[in-house]
Amino acid sequence: MIASLREQFNKNFTEENYHAFLKELNAKHPGDLVFRIAETPIFVPKDFTDKMLGACEAIVDIIVDDNFKRLTAGAIPKGESVPNENEHTHFIAFDFGICENTNSVLEPQLIEMQGFPTLFGFQIFYPEMLGKYFPIPANFDNYLGGYNKESYTQLLKDIIVGNHETENVILLEINPHEQKTRIDFYCTQDYLNIPIVSLTDLIRENKKLYYTHEGRKIEVKRIYNRVIFDELQQQKESLGNIVDITQDLDVEWVPHPNWFYRISKYTLPFIKNPYVPETFFLNEIKQLPSDLENYVLKPLFSFAGQGVIIDVTKEDIDKVTNPENWILQRKVKYADVIKTPNIPAKAEIRIFYFWKDGWKRPVPVNNLGRLSKGKMIGVRYNMDKDWVGGTVAYFEK
Repeated sequence: MIASLREQFNKNFTEENYHAFLKELNAKHPGDLVFRIAETPIFVPKDFTDKMLGACEAIVDIIVDDNFKRLTAGAIPKGESVPNENEHTHFIAFDFGICENTNSVLEPQLIEMQGFPTLFGFQIFYPEMLGKYFPIPANFDNYLGGYNKESYTQLLKDIIVGNHETENVILLEINPHEQKTRIDFYCTQDYLNIPIVSLTDLIRENKKLYYTHEGRKIEVKRIYNRVIFDELQQQKESLGNIVDITQDLDVEWVPHPNWFYRISKYTLPFIKNPYVPETFFLNEIKQLPSDLENYVLKPLFSFAGQGVIIDVTKEDIDKVTNPENWILQRKVKYADVIKTPNIPAKAEIRIFYFWKDGWKRPVPVNNLGRLSKGKMIGVRYNMDKDWVGGTVAYFEK
C-alpha cells in the first residue's frame, strides 16, 4: 500500500530468508502450524488506518447503545441461546477488505465482524518472529491503541483469566488438537498458562463443570470460549454423549456464546457507514435490486465463508427457503494492492478490539492480515498459490 516500502521489501526478499523464517516459526510447535503464512506483511498508511478505526468506532457506538440487545434479539437461533449472558462481549474482530471505490481510490470496506475470539495468541508470537527476519520500519507497529507486546499480553490475561487461578480457566474447543487454528491455542497456553480442554472431555456434576489432569478432577470456573456453535451443530451427532453447554451452568464465559450471534453478519443491516457495504435481510427486501450481479448472498449462520454465493442470480434467491436467515450485501471491489513477483494479491485486515469488564467500551489493540489471489479470501480458495495466506498489518504511526 506504500509504494516505496513495497518496492524495498520485494527487492530485498529472498526465498532462503523466507524459508528460514518459516522454519523458526514452526519450531515452537512442530507440525501444528497448518495454514499458509504469506511472504510479506501489509504496510498501512496512517490515513487508511484512521478510516478503518473510524468505522470501527461508529459500529462500537451502536454496540454500546442500550438498545443493542433488543435490536439483535432475533440473532440467536432457537435452542442455542445460553443462559447468564453478560452485558457485553469481551472481544470483537472487524474484517476489512482493502478495496477500490468508483474513483479507483483505496478504501476499507467491512466484510464481516464477530463478537468472538480469533488468533489472539499467535499474533503475539508471529510478528515477533517476522521482525527477526524482515526489516520493519521504526515508525510502523502491528499493535494499536498504544499497546505493545507486554501490555497486550497482560490485557489478554486480565480479560481471560480474571481473578481466578489459571488451572480453573480453560480454553474450550471441539477436539482442539485437531483444529486448523490449534497453533493459536498452543500460543495462548504459552502466554497465559491456561489448560486446553476439549468439549468431549468436560464433566458435568449438577451445575458445575470439571476436567481431569494427571488424575485430578479440577473445577472449571471460567471458559475462554472457542467453540463455534455452527460447527458444533454440524458435528454434534458424531461427538457422542457430551455436556450440553447451552444449559444453566455455574461458570463464567469469555466471551459469552450469545455474542457470537449478536455481533456478526446479523448486525450489518443496522449499520450505515461509508465503509460498510449496504446490507439487507433477504426477507425484508420488497423488490430485488436490478443490478443483482453487484451483490453477494450470505447465510447468517455459517463460518469460514461456507454457503456464500458471489455471483447471485434470481434463481439462487428463489431457492432460498428461509430468507430470514440470509443477507444480501453489496459487492466490494478488492484492490490488487500487494505487488508480488508475479500477479498482485488482494488483502484483508482484521482489527482486534478488547473489552475488559468495567470498561464502557472496547479498544483497538492488534490485528491480523490475510492475502489472497483467489476469488475469495481463505485457504480453500488459494491452493497452490504463493504470496498468499496469513500475515499481519503494520500501521504507520
